[in-house]
Amino acid sequence: MTDQELDPEDRKILTLARSARARNSVPEGAAVRDETGRTYVAGTVALPSLRLSALRTAVAMAVASGATSLEAAAVVAEAEAVPDEDLAAVRDLGGSATPVLLAGPDGTLRATVTAG
Repeated sequence: MTDQELDPEDRKILTLARSARARNSVPEGAAVRDETGRTYVAGTVALPSLRLSALRTAVAMAVASGATSLEAAAVVAEAEAVPDEDLAAVRDLGGSATPVLLAGPDGTLRATVTAG
């Protein structure tokens, strides 16, 4: 899938993820969309006592806000792949078919994988 083929709602969560990364000067930005269309945006958490990827943080925010499932997720990072731990968090809330969009720091889509 190319950037031009992205659904407008998927493009939106990629843009939000990229903005979170840039605004907070963190290694990753992420956004998830729940079953009602609400979005949750997060950056990497790197405290001495707590370390969470941006995607796991966004999933935790969705859960804490009452989301019961996810429609899609997006990550903006230097990484070439979405870590298994991040996919597991998406799968726990969204199921194995939830698409996870991975983009580089410039926002260019690199891959779309499923949480399964």
